[in-house]
Formats: sequence, structure tokens, C-alpha cells
Amino acid sequence: MGQSLKYGIIGCGMMGQEHIRNIALLPDTEVAAIYEPDAAMRTQAAALVPGAVFADGLDHLLKIDALDVLLIASPNHLHLSQLEQIVATRPLPVLVEKPLYTSVDERARVDRLMSTYPSPIWVAMEYRYMPPIARFLSEVGPVTGGIKMLTIREHRFPFLQKVGDWNRFNNNTGGTLVEKCCHFFDLMRLAIGADPVRVMASAGQAVNHLEESYDGKVPDIWDNGYVIIDFSNGARAMLELCMFAEGSRYQEEISAVGPDGKIEALVPGPGRFWPDHLGTAPTPKLVISPRQPQGPQELAIPVDPQLLEAGDHNGATFYQHRLFLDAVRNGTPPTVSFEDGAMAVQMGLAAQASALSGQAVLL
Repeated sequence: MGQSLKYGIIGCGMMGQEHIRNIALLPDTEVAAIYEPDAAMRTQAAALVPGAVFADGLDHLLKIDALDVLLIASPNHLHLSQLEQIVATRPLPVLVEKPLYTSVDERARVDRLMSTYPSPIWVAMEYRYMPPIARFLSEVGPVTGGIKMLTIREHRFPFLQKVGDWNRFNNNTGGTLVEKCCHFFDLMRLAIGADPVRVMASAGQAVNHLEESYDGKVPDIWDNGYVIIDFSNGARAMLELCMFAEGSRYQEEISAVGPDGKIEALVPGPGRFWPDHLGTAPTPKLVISPRQPQGPQELAIPVDPQLLEAGDHNGATFYQHRLFLDAVRNGTPPTVSFEDGAMAVQMGLAAQASALSGQAVLL
């Protein structure tokens, strides 16, 4: 047994609590302190970590000597300012939830932080670590012979309710194509191995949240869209998003095609949303379809039931923390860099701008 590594957690809403459940599964690791301003969320977090100290502010949290690492799981629009406070006060290693920032005019602050932060910052791109997607990423090159076309389709449930309904408005989230879709833009860059050069999008709000009102304001977050992205190596990718399609068998369907063949990852949504009358929730799958010899090969990629129980991301949160802690303990660079997190947001903001203007955005 090694020395226990102690987390300080900033934000313990739904995602923060998923992180807590997964941290509890890791050896020699514990949650030592939490800052969560909402009373109901504090009560829920305290039930998960009875021994944790509850700080009354970020400044208080950063003064707790026992902490080794920090996790930021607060609302999107707070991430950058909290990172700036951390670097000015006590720059511990940080795992920060996506998105890293939420507006174009914040990019200069992001670049400044990137150049001055002395400890590892890992941006939480959980989708990389879902077992079917991790397997997809490991085999996509050999199967395709080099990606020429990549398609990601997410058909899912509407945005869930969050504390103070912060996720109902673009000025808090960065917009749906940032808040929800930066994961997919990150996957595109990672799988294709090149940077984007042009973004085209069509998106809007068709079904969800139209009858809601918060202090007299109707939510402005979009619930559907298409995004097409050209990459510097000639590959192209497309995202199809629909957030009123929770009846789907698979939530994410990812396909990549190249001169040698095609590979697909089929990923179900959170098991807690799968209807009981339909029996067992679907198992993730990988489908490999070579051009020669023709004929698809279908592989089941099951996820550890304990990890499914601990969160909504097919075990990815656990695997992410395990890699993050390995980087902290052994001094290896973060697998998801600050630049990766920033580029995923830049692509999302470009998609938002393209959908609003009807014009392609050059990067």
C-alpha cells in the first residue's frame, strides 16, 4: 500500500458525484475536501464521503494542507476563473471537467494560463476512455488504412436539470456545440491525427425546453445539429446530434472509413435510463468491415458492471482517473493536454458561429 493521494473537489453536482464514486474504486486514493455551494448537493456528497471536510469557498479549500490534487466539476463558465485562482494561490495538479472555457474572448486567458501553470492540467475528455471507443481508437488506423471519413452520431435524451438550471443558457455553457460536443471534436482530432481547418454547421432548438422559463427567460440551448469539419490532412468528419431521441438502442454510433475498410463503435447510453420492460441494457459493440475479404466482424465490448454502476459514461470516468493519477505519481505528461481541451472548445465555438451565420468558419 502506498501513501493515499488526497483530492480536493470543486463542485459536487451530478458529475462531481460520479467522480467521487469512481475515486472510491481506486486504491490509495481518497476525497479529503469538497467545495460545493449548493446545500442539497452538499448533503448528497456528504453521504458519499462522510469523512470529507466541506470548505466554505475555493480560497478555504486551497488552504487545506492535506490536498495533493484538485478536481474541477463546477458549471462550465466557472472553470477558467477557478483555474486562474488556483494558479495564483496553489497550483496543484488539476483534473478539470470540459469545456475548458466558454467564449472566444477567453482564449487569450487560456493561452496565458497554459504557458504559466507549473503542474499537470488534465482536461476531462471521458469519451476517449469508454471501452468501445478506446478499442475503436486503438484499431482505427490498421482497419481503415488511414481515415478519410469519420462520422459521429449522438442520439440521446435532453439536457438534464442542473443546480440553478445553469445549463439552460448559452452564456453559461458556451452553447450546445461546446458543452455537449467538445467531446466529439476531441475524438475527431485524436482519431484523424490532424487539426481542423474549416467548420460548417447547421443547428438549432426544435423541441426541447421551449415551454420552460427561468426568471422570465426561455432557454436558448440548441437540441439538434449537423457539423462538418475539414482537416489539414484531407480527411473530413461529420457530427450529427439529436437530443430528443432517447428511445434509441445506442446513444453514440461512430464510424470511420478509409481505403482498406470501415470500423464502427456502438455505445449505449446510461443504464439507468434504459427501460426496465426492455430487459438488459445493450452491450457496446465494435464492428469491423474490411473491403477484402468482405464481411463485417461484430465484437461485444462489455463494461465492468461495477463501473457501470458508478457513473453514466461506460466506465470512462474510472479509467480517466487511473491515468490521471498515474501521471501525477510518475510525472508523465497528461494524455489529454491543455491544448487538446482548448482546441475542442475552439472547434465547438466555430461550429456555433457557423450555425448562426450560415457561413463556413476557417480555423
